[in-house]
Amino acid sequence: MASPDQDLAPVLDKDGVRLTVDDALATVTLTNAAKRNAQSPAMWRALAEAGRMLPGSVRVVVLRGEGQSFSAGLDRQMFTPEGIPGEPNFIDLARRDDAGLDAAIAEFQEGFTWWRRSDIVSIAAVQGYAIGAGFQLALACDLRVVADDVQFAMRETSLGLVPDLTGTHPLVGLVGYARALEMCVTGRFVQAAEAVASGLANLAVPTGELDGAVRDLAAAMLAAPRDAVVETKALLQGAAGRTYEEQRAAERASQARRLRDLAGLGE
Repeated sequence: MASPDQDLAPVLDKDGVRLTVDDALATVTLTNAAKRNAQSPAMWRALAEAGRMLPGSVRVVVLRGEGQSFSAGLDRQMFTPEGIPGEPNFIDLARRDDAGLDAAIAEFQEGFTWWRRSDIVSIAAVQGYAIGAGFQLALACDLRVVADDVQFAMRETSLGLVPDLTGTHPLVGLVGYARALEMCVTGRFVQAAEAVASGLANLAVPTGELDGAVRDLAAAMLAAPRDAVVETKALLQGAAGRTYEEQRAAERASQARRLRDLAGLGE
């Protein structure tokens, strides 16, 4: 993929992650195309840092990967005894006590958790392989636009592990328990047509049109008033955990805030 943010000075550029900001639109790019944007703890820390560095003006964040693949998953060096220099390998992690291991995984997850903040809308532009950690990173976003060559797969179970980078909750929410279980246990590829039909993706386009489709969607998101988008996102995010009557009450409370703000009577 060509880089739509290449003319902007990066706010962050480290460990395979680049963040650029153009007023209300931020772009987070995975930049290790030579390794198909394979992920490491350093990349996860950089992703978390990108979230902390977003200016308050940002309303939409686009996540993309350079090269032919969005992200082919974990850097396989993590599976070797030598591991990645300066990082714990799986054997090192396994030797920690329960509290230490839980803390390490929680830190890894921080790069995946901020994409659904109520004050932003996040859009993943996904081409080629999005496997394991790559699949979970795409799932971390609110919306996904995919190229027609996309290949989603959740391979952790096949390796004797479980998906632990926040991907299970959105996956079940999008495709349902039975389909999510089948995808995770078999580790099979999910291609563009099925991704759209199952709800994993909002839209599939030819590979050469991916950047343009994402720009159009981002522009449409930015066209709506910010406060109304924030309130609507919060309403929808909380809907699954509320009863019908509780959701009705939440709608009334949100609308009351919007009406008062529009009338200049807000606090």
